[in-house]
Amino acid sequence: MRPVDLDRVTVREAVDRYVEMVRAKTATGALSPATSEVYARDALTFAVLAGAGRVLDDLSGADLDEVLLAFARKPDGRRRRVEPAERGHEAAPSQSMASQARFRRSVSAFFQYAAISGWIQLNPMQSVTVVARPRGGLPAQRRALTLEQAEGLLGAARRLSTAEPDEGKRVDQRMGLRDALIVLLLATVGPRVSELTRADVEHFYVNAGVRYWRIFGKGGRTRDVPLPNEVARVLDAHLADRQSAAPPGEKALLLSWRGRRLARGDAQAVIDRVLARVDPQWRRAVTPHGLRHTTATHLLAAATDMDAVRRVLGHSDLSTLGRYRDELPGELEAAMRAHPLLPRRGDGERSPDGSGERSGDGSSG
Repeated sequence: MRPVDLDRVTVREAVDRYVEMVRAKTATGALSPATSEVYARDALTFAVLAGAGRVLDDLSGADLDEVLLAFARKPDGRRRRVEPAERGHEAAPSQSMASQARFRRSVSAFFQYAAISGWIQLNPMQSVTVVARPRGGLPAQRRALTLEQAEGLLGAARRLSTAEPDEGKRVDQRMGLRDALIVLLLATVGPRVSELTRADVEHFYVNAGVRYWRIFGKGGRTRDVPLPNEVARVLDAHLADRQSAAPPGEKALLLSWRGRRLARGDAQAVIDRVLARVDPQWRRAVTPHGLRHTTATHLLAAATDMDAVRRVLGHSDLSTLGRYRDELPGELEAAMRAHPLLPRRGDGERSPDGSGERSGDGSSG
């Protein structure tokens, strides 16, 4: 028999209440604005696919299977639409494996809240049979750049930061210095793209001669990251240039040529413009998240303290670093050449007892 206190809400009513709760958590700092928007967007998508007028408790695992399959086949609006004449008989771009996994997590979180709120008797997610295929690793664009590729991109950004402004453009349309700063921050500090676009001028300060960026990250957490000297110089140049172009009262560090805060989707176009200046032999497509992987990978490869890298990236747990540390070509060979248990070239052999004696120096440990 159905419990007396069960609330027979429709899918739409439940989703509206859930979205209200999620956005309330943002106001209290429990969730970042970007995370809450993802949860809210996925919940609203779920309502459309499941049927807004249906009673939430009537949905079964089979119904959710249909929802997950419908989402998987749903065209991904972030990708360029291909006209039928271009693609022949190919289907429109569907959701990526990463998007499917994210949507599944969002729906699962929604039903967990529904169970707590008394909207369902049993969680139908426990009966779902549709499983997203594993991604099999990150796409190339999201993996870390090699040292040569990263140096090529950073070199192009540095040259762009010192180039003469295009006199044929208005002051508010000269974006070279801004573009250089975006690439330098993404590749050397490794922020999430949402953290970069949320940055305000007042979030950058100087302490004991060092320029810091106070980054507002996920879950309302903040971290203060010192900027490399070269990045700090480009930042100062950008701030000076920005004064003549920014609308009065605008706080955002990065502005579009229209004088509005830079959107998250604009960061990729900036990277692509700077990439066009890189020598073709070292040029490789990369996303903002790929540059975050690049920061983590090369800091760790340089034997930087793992906890320091964790703090730079804004992770709450050291174990998360494993997902950001990508394999670099030749790194195993380099590690074995510099094996700590074997003498380096030009050194004598260590003594069998480990005392550190080397042949031919006539000294004892």
